[in-house]
Amino acid sequence: MKLLFATSNAGKLAEVRKMLAPLGWDVMGLKDLENPPEIVEDAETFLGNARKKALALREATGLAVLADDTGLSVEALGGRPGVRSARYAGENATDADNNAKLLGELATVSDEKRGAAFECWMVFIDPSGKESVASGKLSGRILKEPRGAGGFGYDPIFLPYGEEKTLSELSIEEKNLISHRKKALAGILSALSVK
Repeated sequence: MKLLFATSNAGKLAEVRKMLAPLGWDVMGLKDLENPPEIVEDAETFLGNARKKALALREATGLAVLADDTGLSVEALGGRPGVRSARYAGENATDADNNAKLLGELATVSDEKRGAAFECWMVFIDPSGKESVASGKLSGRILKEPRGAGGFGYDPIFLPYGEEKTLSELSIEEKNLISHRKKALAGILSALSVK
């Protein structure tokens, strides 16, 4: 099955390709499209943004589309950065910019109050327009400085509960065993009755 995953993020695309490879799915990203539509992620929720992307891309391409919106919620910041995670330090912010802003805001927060969770909402729409929705969550805490060279986004400063390595220090295979994205995708596959 040909599937369009609604992302330009190479890290996200690699994770989903790896997870779906055993099922024989041919996963494309937005950069594989000649002229992808411009979609503004302005919904108030992760689900709203994921649905908006999935609907627009299915309409534009006629393909099966998987879209997600994922963000980091930090307890000490009242849930921020949340739906603004990718643009936390500004519209053109890099991962390093976002991490620096977050670490700056948490500079005086003690270890026990640095709890956080990654939340992922996914929407799958098949070529006929049938929709499936699922979500996944990974809880942990924010470290005081980055560790690791892998991953992307907030991975270098996020230590999952029960782990000794940040998401950046885990291999893609290790990360895919526990990640919020894996949990959401498992929910989508379950809804599609794909084993």
